[in-house]
Amino acid sequence: MNIRKTLYITIAAVLLVSGTLDAQNRNRKTVTVTPEQILMDAVTLIDNGDWQKAGSMLTYLTETQPENDAAWYYLGTCCLYAGDFSGAQKALRKAASIDPKNYWYKDRLATAYSMSGETDMTVATYEAMLEEFPDKDDIRYSLVNIYIQLKEYDKALKVMEDLEKMYGKNENITATRYDILLRQGKTDAALRTLLDFNSEFSSPRILSMIGDHENAEGRDSLALSRYLEALELQSNYAPALLGKADILYSRRDISGFFSCLDKFVSDEETLPSVKAQYLNMLITRNGTLFLNNHKEKLEALYETLVSMAPTDSTILNAGAVFHYSTGRTDKAKDLLHRNLKAHPESFDANIMYIQILGSLDDWEGISSVCDSAITRFPEKTDFLEYQNIAAYHLGDYERIIDNSWKIISMSPGDTAKIVSALSSIGDTSYSMGDEKTAFKCYNKALRLNPDYAPVLNNYAWYLALKGKKLKKACAMSKKTVDKEPDNPTYLDTYGWILHLLGEDKEAKSLFKHAMLYGGKDSYTILKHYSLVLEALGEKELAELYGSMAEKIKGEED
Repeated sequence: MNIRKTLYITIAAVLLVSGTLDAQNRNRKTVTVTPEQILMDAVTLIDNGDWQKAGSMLTYLTETQPENDAAWYYLGTCCLYAGDFSGAQKALRKAASIDPKNYWYKDRLATAYSMSGETDMTVATYEAMLEEFPDKDDIRYSLVNIYIQLKEYDKALKVMEDLEKMYGKNENITATRYDILLRQGKTDAALRTLLDFNSEFSSPRILSMIGDHENAEGRDSLALSRYLEALELQSNYAPALLGKADILYSRRDISGFFSCLDKFVSDEETLPSVKAQYLNMLITRNGTLFLNNHKEKLEALYETLVSMAPTDSTILNAGAVFHYSTGRTDKAKDLLHRNLKAHPESFDANIMYIQILGSLDDWEGISSVCDSAITRFPEKTDFLEYQNIAAYHLGDYERIIDNSWKIISMSPGDTAKIVSALSSIGDTSYSMGDEKTAFKCYNKALRLNPDYAPVLNNYAWYLALKGKKLKKACAMSKKTVDKEPDNPTYLDTYGWILHLLGEDKEAKSLFKHAMLYGGKDSYTILKHYSLVLEALGEKELAELYGSMAEKIKGEED
């Protein structure tokens, strides 16, 4: 830090930055605060995520002490965290100009360029730093990553050669060179890199990479021998275990395959998330037949996972997905409930448990979980929306209206949420017999979004039921069909309004189309179609669709 003089200021001056002085005490006493203290307080605020207040304090310091390089550095850091990349670059360039020998100032400046997508400036900054700080390996690794992104593979290889000359061969350098050569399409050279390293050193990682390469080339016997060598060096090395398992499965050695997986899942050193990710991939890759044929063995693996990490969210979620996909909804529910109890402050844990309850039509359960979640996440509208779904099934219409107004108050400027909430209030109000409020909400929603199909459809339908303003209803309904031409509900509304207007030929074509997209499963749509056909004098066809409608009604009763 290059603070050239000590500046003492009164707490009244600090007010310009922090706004913490009580107005009643402003003229009673003065307290001296050093720039060092202001800087330390600002750094603490940055660590706590209060970037706005820290930025104000640091801006004050840079204005009163323009040569304070540390203040510029932390101001740049603050801007970077806040997403102000331009401000970050300006401040960090200033810090680096004041203290050009400071590595960290320039490293943070390169990060600012990288985060803003200015690749050329990022590369130029790192290349200049490499000349100034040739002993800093981090610069070389950063450049390698950027060169790979830019597909400048020869430059990346040159840097790797420099690293190898400085430190000799190691796993990271070898693995990175292998990856670069593969990207260049130099498959033989890539494999030779691994083999050369293996001829000098023993490494489960490199042996497993050789095995993966041989396996990808179809040489499974050579691959298996490499995996076995790796496992001799480290018996629980996950990549080798999984590579071996893959080959055994391809050879239909199911017992050996699951033996490898048992060892992999039981290994305490492997992260639970890695285990869950692999099992999920395995099931997704091999499909339903694999799942059904090996359900019991897979279930045992998931049971082991849960027993080893009984509160791990990744494991509990993975187990729930597995059990749900195999029809064990009760087990899935239990795991997701355990996850919620272990992580009540997790947004995802709450959402996933609500969703499993929804699949079970447990509306009381959803409402209860939402009550707790609304308290935990007062800024989120998701749980109000889920609770509305439950309230609809429970017939608690007052709660739907109350929740929807809360959503509107919590979503200023969010037109989509406001329109959806107004739609819910309108639909619910109409169901409660409050037509005036319903139509008022529909009109408000359509002023915000004139093309919102759910409101257009319901508004048009309710006008049709009244037999009033049919032309207005027809215009609204037509917009829904134009927007979603295969939606049977919208086709039914539009077709019925045309029937009411005496345009039965046009209505018939809409109902015929609706029959292709689920209309045959709806009593209302079939009944309307039969009445339109009857109006056109097509009595036999009308009777046919009428009888189909009555059959569905009988089944529903």
